[in-house]
Amino acid sequence: MNRSGARGLSVCQSFEIMCGVLPFEHGRLHCSAIERRVQARPLPDFEAPPVVEVSLGVQFEPLEGLRTPQVGLLWQEFRQDFPGIEEHPPLESVQETFGKPRVAPQISLELKELPLAPRVFFLDAEGTALIQVQQDRFIHNWRKLDDSQVYPRYDGKLRGDFIGAYTKFEQFLERENLGHPEPNQCEVTYVNIVGSDSGSPDLFKILAVLRGDGYAEEFLPDAEDVRLALRFRILGDDQSPLGRLHIAVEPAVRRSSGEMVYRLTLTARGGPLGTGLDGALRFLDLGREWVVRGFASITTPKMHELWRRRK
Repeated sequence: MNRSGARGLSVCQSFEIMCGVLPFEHGRLHCSAIERRVQARPLPDFEAPPVVEVSLGVQFEPLEGLRTPQVGLLWQEFRQDFPGIEEHPPLESVQETFGKPRVAPQISLELKELPLAPRVFFLDAEGTALIQVQQDRFIHNWRKLDDSQVYPRYDGKLRGDFIGAYTKFEQFLERENLGHPEPNQCEVTYVNIVGSDSGSPDLFKILAVLRGDGYAEEFLPDAEDVRLALRFRILGDDQSPLGRLHIAVEPAVRRSSGEMVYRLTLTARGGPLGTGLDGALRFLDLGREWVVRGFASITTPKMHELWRRRK
């Protein structure tokens, strides 16, 4: 394994490794590339991308009337295409903020008259498509459950599926007088399972961000595994922050073969770029571009060959 450091990092960011958080600024070393409008170049495209899950979602102020009985009624609207149903603990509210120092999360107790309503999954017959609903969240997922399944593409299917499902959700809320969801955060996530061309999970051959001159002294052996977390600001034309791209890398095991691999997760999150569904879609489209370009930037040309990059 190449004993490389993390010298390929660029853009104003925080770099978090293992359990610690090491904030540092890279000034404007490579900011010229970020400041160009992302639409100026074609999006990178791979014939065989390693993506295994995609989610598109929005967060809004809690709809207090959307409790378990109402979610059951909502399921009837989706049941023909999503016959399965599951209950899960709700997701916590999340917000990208800027200009405030990061602090460690604190545990607090809050007494409420009613228990939190669960997050409910509506699943299609194969379990590859699902909708997640809770009082302040609506998420549409696609996930790859077997190697024969092909990623259906964002423009070709996933974006349209999200629009159709969210529109049906809005119509149900209006008909049942449950309120109108006004998105305050939007999120697009791509999960990838990556190995190397030899099947060995050599992260230094997978991630371009880990290039450098190696260790300062010859003492440490090759790392058993590596965990990385990086954050990048998504900037508007006026350089004001619109959101963040989060990249997380952690070791995993491929379910089908037991092979050691890495899970590479890219999440773009930020406020809507306008009101209603249209504003949410504008950020989701921008976030998807950052995810795709970020994936191509952080991975090596050697892996691009393995995934058959077309442009």
